[in-house]
Amino acid sequence: MLDTRELGRRPGSQREVSLTVPAPPDLGIEVLHVPEGAPVQLDLRIEAVMEGVLVTGEAQAALEGECVRCLEPIDDEIDVRFQELCLYDDQVAPGEAPEDDGVSMLQDDLVDLEPLLRDAVVLALPFQPVCEDDCPGLCVECGARLADDPEHSHEAAIDPRWAGLTALKQDED
Repeated sequence: MLDTRELGRRPGSQREVSLTVPAPPDLGIEVLHVPEGAPVQLDLRIEAVMEGVLVTGEAQAALEGECVRCLEPIDDEIDVRFQELCLYDDQVAPGEAPEDDGVSMLQDDLVDLEPLLRDAVVLALPFQPVCEDDCPGLCVECGARLADDPEHSHEAAIDPRWAGLTALKQDED
């Protein structure tokens, strides 16, 4: 939670904040994520506007995961930018549910940074992370890592419908 009370609801007033926070659980996708509790560096600018507070920021964190082609570990970093308008809780008309519209709300002049961070990080992650752009992956026959053995090959598979003829050919030899 980030306190915005010192902005005083005066449009145009702003403040810059740099802080390091521990990563929340499940920050990422199944194969690439920020480890829970790892430090996340946030550089934020909070600015009061008529409707609420505009939060503009940048986040940097370490990533861990595995290559989707060869299952080798991936250690990388992510640097994302985000911007979100958080409305004052008294700006919502009675009976409206702004959460249904995906609108961020201030709660007692506090901004919850976790949803902003989660959205920015998850959307910036590659859908299928690889250890190298040209990772050849694993052999479909035996599971050997092809980057370790580029000359890896197997004999051509025999169609089971013709396997009986192979036995006849071996009898001739």
